Amino acid sequence: MKKLLLSVFALAFYFNTNAQCSDLIISEYAEGANNNKALELYNPTQNAIALNNQYRLIRYNNGTGAAAGESNSQAMVNLGTHVIPAGATWVIVIDKRDAGQPCPGQECAVSAALQAVADTFLCPDYNVSYAMYFNGNDALSLQKTTDGGTTWNYVDIFGKIGDPSMVTGYGWSDVFPYDGSAPGSRIWTENHTLVRKPSVQQGVTTNPSNFIVNVEYDSLPNQTWTGLGSHTCTCPPVSVSEIDNSVSVKVFPNPINDNFFNLSATESIQKIEIYNVIGQAVITPSINKNNNFARIDTEGLNSGVYFVKASFNKNKSTVVKIIVQ
Repeated sequence: MKKLLLSVFALAFYFNTNAQCSDLIISEYAEGANNNKALELYNPTQNAIALNNQYRLIRYNNGTGAAAGESNSQAMVNLGTHVIPAGATWVIVIDKRDAGQPCPGQECAVSAALQAVADTFLCPDYNVSYAMYFNGNDALSLQKTTDGGTTWNYVDIFGKIGDPSMVTGYGWSDVFPYDGSAPGSRIWTENHTLVRKPSVQQGVTTNPSNFIVNVEYDSLPNQTWTGLGSHTCTCPPVSVSEIDNSVSVKVFPNPINDNFFNLSATESIQKIEIYNVIGQAVITPSINKNNNFARIDTEGLNSGVYFVKASFNKNKSTVVKIIVQ
């Protein structure tokens, strides 16, 4: 049986990262011309997530409140039974692929470039579900049930549900009052692609008092699809339970004050990762695999405490603490 790393690192690593990196997040939002709408979901956890008809998407159009949106079957769509591997994305696009339809229009086909990056197409009939027909002033929520649909809990929220300024507004901006009305503000949620910042490790599970879009999202130009299908996140790629410390590792010098340290092990090293005290990966240095020794450059690391995770064959790994002066 694997031995757990019972140390300060294990506690910090588990509670500060695994507790956050625990369910799907909306990692990219694309609101483009006509029906060019897409959402990318990202699995930041250590295990595959089977949707199992337990996840749904809801659109709260034009400032609709939670109660009204969540009682309207047309506003939602079940996400089906797809399995999203650990660290992988799933791109959802409106099911509008008939190039013969007049454009612009409600049946206008999604651009070929956007269709090419889709993993699935949902909501072919607006009258059945308009969840994927969102505009810049529509909030969205990703929800999950664990009791067969009796109770649904928020996994992530985009926008502010029931925002009265969105009844006639065009979307959320980056200047108070964040509704696009302030001089000099720009609306981010209309005709933009938004990418979740790498530091975001969990979804918004409580409706915010204000949706300040640039806090958690970076903006890309309209009609940009090139990033869909991959996402960068600071959630660690390996869980604490996979660390067994069965391989003896030595680090020297430690404390480190010369912009490098040496690491020796009793087995061949396959990979080295350096994490800060809140479990964020800060360096994954290049090494010569299958050697028992590695010299690691620490230039650029601020002074402080870090944790070095050395990985070996047969899924073995060991973590040691270092101090950078």
